Amino acid sequence: MYICKFVQLCNFVGAMKLTAKQNLIIKSLRELIDQKKENPTSYRLQKFLAARGIKDSMKSVMQVVESLEKKELITRDKNRQLFLVENESYGDAQNIFSIPLYGLASCGEALAYADDMADDFLQISKSLFHKTDPEHLFAVKALGDSMNKEGIDDGDYVIFEKAQAQAEFEGKIVVAVINGMATIKRYKNMGKGIVGLFPRSTNETHHPIYISEADVIFVAGIFKKVLPVKFVSL
Repeated sequence: MYICKFVQLCNFVGAMKLTAKQNLIIKSLRELIDQKKENPTSYRLQKFLAARGIKDSMKSVMQVVESLEKKELITRDKNRQLFLVENESYGDAQNIFSIPLYGLASCGEALAYADDMADDFLQISKSLFHKTDPEHLFAVKALGDSMNKEGIDDGDYVIFEKAQAQAEFEGKIVVAVINGMATIKRYKNMGKGIVGLFPRSTNETHHPIYISEADVIFVAGIFKKVLPVKFVSL
């Protein structure tokens, strides 16, 4: 049933095609939002494009912005700042990829069993991870509330990037496998051969996990994004 719905969605959205200029505006707006941490006005967007050697006039940029507004892919607030609208009115079957879902990972004690066999696969838009190789991503389903201050709640899908050799974990949220048990925590090297895996929770019953660097610990991935279950059609 899910597969049928997914195919129907792909057939529907495949009919909506964007022009090269519309795609450029969306890509540039996303870059400004992600890298510059700002929601620009149309004027700021036009200056950004000009700095990249794209000599579109202000009128031309405004026309594209307005066309994207009509498609409900861009919206503007009262200060004329631009925002991307993430919805199902635009997509492309080629823009959807699958990532493996590896069961449960505890957001409390390291109690959830982890193995290397995917339980299922999630269908994800490349637009959500346009800077990351999809082949390096995987998902786990969070269990518990010890990371709810980081926006990771019980039952959420949490997306991680596979940890590379010699990766820097310090201060990052990771999914770590300790003696075959997976847990999501913030990694901190305490010195003197001690590693701490720290919760971030409104529930004060949660405590850090302290392990020795000599213990069997495998950092499987570094946190990329959480997909709350309230946005997932079950």
